[in-house]
Amino acid sequence: FERFGDQQPQLINMYGITETTVHVTYRPVSLADLAGDAASPIGEPIPDLSWYLLDADLNPVPKGAIGELYVGQAGLARGYLKRADLTATRFVPDPFSARGERLYRTGDLARYRQDGIVEYVGRIDHQVKIRGFRIELGEIEARLAQQAAVREALVLAVDGPSGQQLVGYVVPQDANAEHTQLRDQLKAGLKAELPDYMVPTHL
Repeated sequence: FERFGDQQPQLINMYGITETTVHVTYRPVSLADLAGDAASPIGEPIPDLSWYLLDADLNPVPKGAIGELYVGQAGLARGYLKRADLTATRFVPDPFSARGERLYRTGDLARYRQDGIVEYVGRIDHQVKIRGFRIELGEIEARLAQQAAVREALVLAVDGPSGQQLVGYVVPQDANAEHTQLRDQLKAGLKAELPDYMVPTHL
């Protein structure tokens, strides 16, 4: 901006998610955005999409309030392949549609500012992005907890030597279990069910 100003070339901030193939909103970024306090103004929906900021009961939130971003209409995926449970959780009936359409629960939090601009606030769940992969920490925790040797489990993304990495913390059923053997057993169980990038570097 210092060199060229904010008109040409023009920078566009586009919010998007895979489940909507791929972008949902667009906003030309201006010098005024840099001076404002918004972390990321995400603009307005692309014309063939709809979006809503809703509370936990699927009611629209007022200006200034934070809500979860829901997306619908053209481009929306039908669900997750062979994951009916996850599809039912994330692709929900659109309460504003008379045609039985669905909305996608993004898990992203946003807020309508008083000036009408929507700004991205953060995640509603434990999703992180590591080496370009979006990872639900809760899914890894659930897979750990399903293993017979585990009483409790927690997974965090922490800073490592080459960026963020996954670290799992486990309370074993048997307090006297041999740690190295248990770790190897748990990692093998995770590798059988999850892609390599979702297996914690350390347990």
